[in-house]
Amino acid sequence: MADAISGATTGRIFVFPGQGSQTVGMGKDLAEAFPAAAAVFEQVDEALGERLSRLMFEGPEDQLTLTANAQPALMAVSLASLRAIESEAGRVLGELCDVVAGHSLGEYSALAAADTLDIATAAKLLRLRGESMQKAVPVGAGAMAALIGVDLDVAASIAQAAAEGQVCDIANDNGGGQVVLSGDVAAIDRALALAPEHGVRRALKLPVSAPFHCALMAPAADVMSEALAATVLRVPAVPLLANITAAVSRDPDVIRRQLVEQVTGRVRWRESMEALPGLRVTSLVELGAGKVLSGLVRRIDKAISSSAVGTPEEVRGFIETLV
Repeated sequence: MADAISGATTGRIFVFPGQGSQTVGMGKDLAEAFPAAAAVFEQVDEALGERLSRLMFEGPEDQLTLTANAQPALMAVSLASLRAIESEAGRVLGELCDVVAGHSLGEYSALAAADTLDIATAAKLLRLRGESMQKAVPVGAGAMAALIGVDLDVAASIAQAAAEGQVCDIANDNGGGQVVLSGDVAAIDRALALAPEHGVRRALKLPVSAPFHCALMAPAADVMSEALAATVLRVPAVPLLANITAAVSRDPDVIRRQLVEQVTGRVRWRESMEALPGLRVTSLVELGAGKVLSGLVRRIDKAISSSAVGTPEEVRGFIETLV
């Protein structure tokens, strides 16, 4: 892996957040401050045939939180942040970072940033992804739970014990002692009950509408497989650090397959962040809504500097750091 991004020049990775980072009002100040950011929201609105930007800027929150809305909305804010940086700094992505990564839906943001997908295509795919993930499991039949203060092996033991013939999979290995389980609601309830006796510091059910990144998402993976087979993917401008492998990818056909596998597979975020030193990455910049990923990396590897860029002030502050 050490020479996986030979020719690296910035020592920087751009990362893109996943679902849960959305808030009403996100991106509004970017659109008002930077024409390049406003253009991103216009492209997403046009692609979806609706004013998703109005929902993002004004709410209501319960509509923004719906998976089919939150996924393209978060991508839009991330790309607006990037386009603002590029336009104000007069630099393209490859001059700003050496590698990109995104958490779950954020992987589509990363690929749009790297020009593997255009923004309109990414928005349509994320709308479809959100809709198909919601439809894959009846409401109330699945659940997700976060285990805090636990390593992967212990979490795997809990999941195995709780399954009892049902689905109880590790959905996210986020790092910093945080592992998320996903599956049938009864199996997740059993995992929550087992957690204290395995030394888990805190265990809580997550307020999500479907059990993402587990075997129950197979119908959604089939939908995305068909959609991605009909989608042209270009070689990324910088390599993608993929969720499903925690390794870099450049081949569009490999990336296509990984995006399908990602629907049911584990987000290997801890391992992805642990791979950064081998990629000669020393700094991480989170683009878009929230600061979840920049916070996680501090708990995984304190040697990696981190920051978040999602407001006009943060865009300008980041540009000032460029040499």
